[in-house]
Amino acid sequence: MIEKIAKIVQNCQRIVVLTGAGISAESGVPTFRGKEGLWGKFKPEELATMDAFMANSEIVWEWYNWRRELMGKVQPNAGHTALTDLENLSEKFTLITQNVDGLHALAKTQNILELHGNIYRNKCVVCNTIVNNSVEIQPDAIPLCEKCGGKIRPDVVWFGEMLDEHIIEQAFSDSEKADIFFSVGTSAVVHPAASLPAAAKQNGAILVEINMEKTPLTSIADYFIPGKSGEILPKIVKMISEKKSI
Repeated sequence: MIEKIAKIVQNCQRIVVLTGAGISAESGVPTFRGKEGLWGKFKPEELATMDAFMANSEIVWEWYNWRRELMGKVQPNAGHTALTDLENLSEKFTLITQNVDGLHALAKTQNILELHGNIYRNKCVVCNTIVNNSVEIQPDAIPLCEKCGGKIRPDVVWFGEMLDEHIIEQAFSDSEKADIFFSVGTSAVVHPAASLPAAAKQNGAILVEINMEKTPLTSIADYFIPGKSGEILPKIVKMISEKKSI
């Protein structure tokens, strides 16, 4: 099946890939739902909200600094690298990710749409200006926006918030134009991201799902490959590269 998909990709001009938590899990990205230590007292839903931030910015920033410290120890895996290689072999390539860990950028993929933001980027709560890319902000000195004086927060989508309108529109536009669409390591239950594969297929794309287990998407996928993306994607890309060099 991998060889067949590699042959199909060769004849595709527009490739779109959607990635979820599965590809990050292979790098060791934690879920942040541990039961030990200070943060065991909290659920992410209690901290990753605007209400929580406005009520207690210090503790929310302390939590994000802890998350950033843990995630800073994680590196892209073979799956991330393979997607960068696939982009370099493609005419048109879009990588859409639900992950906020920045691992795709670290792997040097260029055309990335981060649906849920980036944990290493910050923005103003009032005017949405991207203010810096600081890895750490001291909880006892929350910075204010130089433009409007608003508090600075992590540039991620919190519970109860809408996704960036321009990013999700671009994601659907690229998906609907895709010749082939890969769904990689995603549960296919979180919308609107979960609607992207179906949108691609409805507009004629070949749909390939790579995941450890079946999902609601599997029934409409043209190809389902069970397993780790870090093992499967490099094999597909290697075959494509070898065929192009012949």
